[in-house]
Amino acid sequence: MSDNNQQVLGFDFGTTRIGVAVGQSVTGTAAPLAPLRAQDGKPDWPTLDALIAEWQPDALVVGLPLNMDGSISEMARRARKFANRLQDRYQRPCYLIDERLTTAEAKRLHLEAGGSTDFKTESVDGIAARLLLEDWFASPDRIPSHTRLEELYAIGNP
Repeated sequence: MSDNNQQVLGFDFGTTRIGVAVGQSVTGTAAPLAPLRAQDGKPDWPTLDALIAEWQPDALVVGLPLNMDGSISEMARRARKFANRLQDRYQRPCYLIDERLTTAEAKRLHLEAGGSTDFKTESVDGIAARLLLEDWFASPDRIPSHTRLEELYAIGNP
């Protein structure tokens, strides 16, 4: 399928929940889905298998939580590992995108819409996944998930 007509799933990696959004490149827009449960960063694979089967994405995108100075955080290492597992398991191209501040923006949008400040019961993970996926659609960069960490630091520090 061409880059002009792709269905893509985006993921906001977390250790207890993983935000998910689905989008399409034709419109460059995405919509949040229910977050996936995770245990120490390991997703509920059967639920994720069902999600992939339902949406049949052409590509996968995982947010890379770089530090504010562009350096690689431990969470970025874990997100990259998650991205590599997605690509290996589902045999679809998987990409990374710098997602600094998407969670803060997701919380702001949630509160503006009248949501609660109790983010444990009212998850903003799907909103964060939507934001990072829409950023990916708008970006010319396509960073493969198997990119070396040193190269990722260079990407985060233009």
